[in-house]
Amino acid sequence: MAPAKSGDKVKVHYTGTLADGSVFDSSRNRDEPLEFELGAGAVLAGFDQAVQGLEVGDSKTTNIPADQAYGLHRDDMVVQVDRKEVPADIELKSGDRIAVNTQSGKRVPVTVVEITEQELKLDLNHPLAGKDLTFEIELMEIV
Repeated sequence: MAPAKSGDKVKVHYTGTLADGSVFDSSRNRDEPLEFELGAGAVLAGFDQAVQGLEVGDSKTTNIPADQAYGLHRDDMVVQVDRKEVPADIELKSGDRIAVNTQSGKRVPVTVVEITEQELKLDLNHPLAGKDLTFEIELMEIV
C-alpha cells in the first residue's frame, strides 16, 4: 500500500507526552483510533507532518516544538478581570478551568491563575502552550 499523503483520511493511535515523560493524552484507551484528513489542518501541524509518508503498521516517535504545537505561551493572554464579573455563587480556585464569553460572544476555556477579592487573573493560553510535545504515533489505516 502507498504511504499516507495529503488528502488521505487516516486512522492513528497516539500517545502524547511532556518533557518529563508524563502522558497528557492518548488514543490507546479509546474505542477507536483518531481519524482525520492529512493536510486539512485538523490536527497540530507537527503531528500532521509526522504522519505524512507513514505506511499502515508503521510507528514513529516525533518531537513537536511548542511553536508547531499549541504555540508559545503569551503573556498578553493572561488578563485581569473584575471579580464582580463572576457570579458570587460560583466558587473558584486557582488552577480551575472555566469557560468565559469573549466580547464577540464566543465561549473559550481559560485557566484561573489567581483570585483576590477584587480581581481574577485568567490565562487564555491553551494549557499546553509553551510546551514541547512528544508523540508516539502508529498508522492504523488509510481509509
